[in-house]
Amino acid sequence: MSATLEPALPDQLDRQAERLMRRLCDQELTIATAESCTGGMLAALLTDIEGAGHGFERGFVAYTKQSKRDLLGIDAELLDQNEAVSEPVAQAMAEGALDRSKADIAIAVTGFAGPAGDGCEEGLVHFALARRGGPTKHRVEHFGPAGRGPVRVQSLRTMLEMLEEAL
Repeated sequence: MSATLEPALPDQLDRQAERLMRRLCDQELTIATAESCTGGMLAALLTDIEGAGHGFERGFVAYTKQSKRDLLGIDAELLDQNEAVSEPVAQAMAEGALDRSKADIAIAVTGFAGPAGDGCEEGLVHFALARRGGPTKHRVEHFGPAGRGPVRVQSLRTMLEMLEEAL
């Protein structure tokens, strides 16, 4: 169980994260995270599991377009041609995290956890998972106007599901 985030997250999410990290470690795989709307929550959850630290390689929190370019190497043209919350950007984030780490698997998230700007859908979240030697997978969720906290928790659950499916 995670010690730091335990009071704030559902017990089921803690158990799911612990199972995932044990499987990663058993398979001698490592993960990198690239997070925008979750602000590093997945990295915090995964690194809080005692005895499973060797399954986590690194985490990137890239909230702005500039940080996505600087930290993850995303091409400025891609960001100019697409919304930051989009399939191409989520995929580029996952691939950038993989390229800029020694991890075997990278997962990325970008979305509107709270109220979005004009023409933007509150609760829209894009996810991508990249694995060395394999195709990058994408998933989109429409969580609706549930609020920042619930959308972020749902995003954590979705990322853990995607990671479990990849194993």
